[in-house]
Amino acid sequence: MTAAHPSPALVAAPAAGQRIWRVVRLNLVNTWTVIWIPAMIMGFIWLVNWLIWWIIWAATAPADRAQAMDGTQWSGGGFYIFVYMLVVAIQVISATFPFALGYSVTRRDFALGSGATFLLLAAGYALGFTLLSAVEEWTNGWGLGGHLFTSVYFAGASVGGRLFIVFGAMLFFFAVGAFSASLFMRWRMNGILVAGAVLALVLVGAVALITLTESWPAVGTWFAASGPVGVTAWLLVPTVLAAVAAYLALGRATPRN
Repeated sequence: MTAAHPSPALVAAPAAGQRIWRVVRLNLVNTWTVIWIPAMIMGFIWLVNWLIWWIIWAATAPADRAQAMDGTQWSGGGFYIFVYMLVVAIQVISATFPFALGYSVTRRDFALGSGATFLLLAAGYALGFTLLSAVEEWTNGWGLGGHLFTSVYFAGASVGGRLFIVFGAMLFFFAVGAFSASLFMRWRMNGILVAGAVLALVLVGAVALITLTESWPAVGTWFAASGPVGVTAWLLVPTVLAAVAAYLALGRATPRN
């Protein structure tokens, strides 16, 4: 008497959630690229800023130190991490996509899994950034009154506001990076060149329209009235459009050597 074996057709395929989670794990295999390297570089940026703040603090009379350090709230050092997330998105799509298809991962599952990866990374970095901003406030600018995680671009408002700003901004850069890489996968360099040309024309057209209608004061008023939180909320619109465009492009993309 022989034991019965289920036929391949009767073996249940992994659920959609499991397939998507496998893509997430695949994208996070190289933790150095997506976690440790950006964290270390951000730490180095903090160290360089702290040294600059110390030089300003040491070279300024005690009565003028508060005013001198107040200018550090316009520091742009914190923007590095956002640009790096764009690079991470490009690397995830361009490097992992061909490998994933080789293991029979569908384009749909890869796109959804990569989107979930970007959501997790954005949430993690936003939480870390926000916690560091709280420490920066608690220590009075790391003992020198400096600003890196609490600069004006992050609202200087509630913890929830900073969390939303960093999370939304990171999602935007992730979406732009994924869209760029998806264009390259679908249409190679021609897609990048056409998209860049269209974007340049749109930006020039927008600048011309604002200039000819003398609307620059209104634009400045809108930014001031909206604040960082409001601007970030509007930034979700191009984020969603870029994510959808990346999904559609990957649906017909064919990796080539």
